[in-house]
Amino acid sequence: MEEIIKALPKRAKDKENENKKFFAKLRAKPPKNLDYMMQELHEQEFQVTDCLSCANCCKTTGPLFTAKDISRISKRFKMKEFDFIQQYLRIDEDNDYVLQQTPCVFLGADNYCSIYEYRPKACREFPHTDRKKFQQISKLTLENVKMCPAAFNIVEALKESVAKGK
Repeated sequence: MEEIIKALPKRAKDKENENKKFFAKLRAKPPKNLDYMMQELHEQEFQVTDCLSCANCCKTTGPLFTAKDISRISKRFKMKEFDFIQQYLRIDEDNDYVLQQTPCVFLGADNYCSIYEYRPKACREFPHTDRKKFQQISKLTLENVKMCPAAFNIVEALKESVAKGK
């Protein structure tokens, strides 16, 4: 898995222009069954991809924390929300709460999340490839293929399916 992760940024960069054009077309005229296709491709990929062998998302980026996430996780730690924010979060350029540092402080050496049951919504939904109206998150997906081998594979499979007219 380490070799796949190491090669991923270059592979994503090599496909970047192709992917941008593909997503522009997808936004303009999405297939009627796109949500179904994405659900299928997502499920197929995660039958062969084990996130615990990778955890690159947790090692390289931090999720956005919603107010609900902050409330839920701070209760888990029996902390006041203010104290949780002060200890773990910062406000980014988009005015969102994100982790102060990467890798994620809640990620263990075994790639398990110490707050898995309480993790942020962004972590629960990552890599967002089974989301409804998938064509609306193309910018996010273009970023995710740079760090997530599963997202990369799903996008490649989607391009192939669309080209075949499935």
